[in-house]
Amino acid sequence: MCKVLALAGGVGGAKLVFGLSKTLNPKQLSIVVNTADDTIFHGLYVSPDVDTVMYALAGLTNKKTGWGIDGDSFKTLSALKNYGSEAWFQLGDLDFATHIKRTELLRSGKSLSEATDHLTKSLGILHSLIPMSDDPVRTIAITADDDLEFQDYFVRQKCKPVLEGIRFDGIKQAKPSKAFVDKLSEANALIICPSNPVVSISPIIELPGIKQLINDFSGKRVAISPIIAGRAVKGPAAKMMRELNEDVSSIGVAKRYIGICDWIIIDEQDSKEAEEIEKLGINVYVSSTIMNSDQEKINLANDVMSLIKN
Repeated sequence: MCKVLALAGGVGGAKLVFGLSKTLNPKQLSIVVNTADDTIFHGLYVSPDVDTVMYALAGLTNKKTGWGIDGDSFKTLSALKNYGSEAWFQLGDLDFATHIKRTELLRSGKSLSEATDHLTKSLGILHSLIPMSDDPVRTIAITADDDLEFQDYFVRQKCKPVLEGIRFDGIKQAKPSKAFVDKLSEANALIICPSNPVVSISPIIELPGIKQLINDFSGKRVAISPIIAGRAVKGPAAKMMRELNEDVSSIGVAKRYIGICDWIIIDEQDSKEAEEIEKLGINVYVSSTIMNSDQEKINLANDVMSLIKN
């Protein structure tokens, strides 16, 4: 039986994970999610990438934004603003329930993995959704004026400050979650989802020991580029790569994944980049990677799985 481990974060990762979940049963697919974006808001532990993927698997996603819960309201946030609290991070009323329960579980002594397992099962999700680590890792955006906690840079300042670098505080002391290591050892295929390679995939890969495990992985390793025609489909990946002096293309993404992937799937619009990528020692598969509809998510998942099985 094919056992697949997907590495994901953000909207692009959540879209592909949704498609994969419709293609692979819970025994075949597990998902490890970035937690370096996690933070505290209003005294509650918020895990944005975990929640984006979780809501996608539960069929709850707000399709207009790609994150949050469909039909959510923001009365609690509005009331908090009236009390003088900062309200720049959009937490919906239904979303608040997730953070309240997660915080309650963590304060009771549960690990982030255990808390995530409780939340996913409560939402009827059967696939394993695994935080990359139970230890705190925090993405810091290094700018000319200040070092910014990632959500401050990403949401409050809308990625406007020029990025000079990225660091992951705590990563050298963090351990990969036990389930992450276990699933990686059991898998015979690894998928790097079309997530931001700078801040969604990098912290997962850079956890102590993980890059070596992926280097030594005997199964097929497939990445999907989140850059199409020089732009990110969603989010700040293109801006970040440009300001870090990286090639804003599928070629630039492939350079980040040298040694940890055998194949990269690029969009039809970027087929001309295939030859240059292959010079890096990575095979190229050309497909339609835009996922605006549920069917397009499933179609790309099927393409990924066809490549893995061939």
